[in-house]
Amino acid sequence: MKDSPDEEVNFEPEDELGDLGAAQAKLKKLKDELAKVKAERQEYLDGWQRCKADSINTRKETLATAERMGVRAKETLIEEIIPVLDGFDVAAGSPAWESLDAQWRSGIEQIRDQLLDILSRNSVERFGKVGDTFNHTLHEAVQEVVDMPGESNSIVRMLRYGYKLNGRVLRPAQVIVKK
Repeated sequence: MKDSPDEEVNFEPEDELGDLGAAQAKLKKLKDELAKVKAERQEYLDGWQRCKADSINTRKETLATAERMGVRAKETLIEEIIPVLDGFDVAAGSPAWESLDAQWRSGIEQIRDQLLDILSRNSVERFGKVGDTFNHTLHEAVQEVVDMPGESNSIVRMLRYGYKLNGRVLRPAQVIVKK
């Protein structure tokens, strides 16, 4: 018998085995061929199922990777915008700020507010203010002072704001804390 699935079963002549013997031989060969075909079918089915599962898993992994890359790209963009906002805060806190034309200051403040609004719409939260209780997971204490008004362990001065994205701290606020 050949290994080809299209092969016809070759039986011995009926007159040598008799009618019953020929039928039994044909039946045995058909059963053998059926078992072989079933085994091949199962092998192909198993291979197809593995391939399908691999395809589904690859698709899930690809989508998860793309989502992580998108989140990371968003974080990177936000991390690059934050120093610009720091520059606005430093400028607005300088003595020279008050000497500038009021309309010019207003325009600059509107630009800063637009940036903050864009960040807010993208789930970025700016945090930190004088009077808040110091929290080591949110704040970076640059200095501790004793001789300033306020409660112990409270923020007495903001050096730079902190930012969170979806509740995760991107950058802690730098603060001076009352000891």
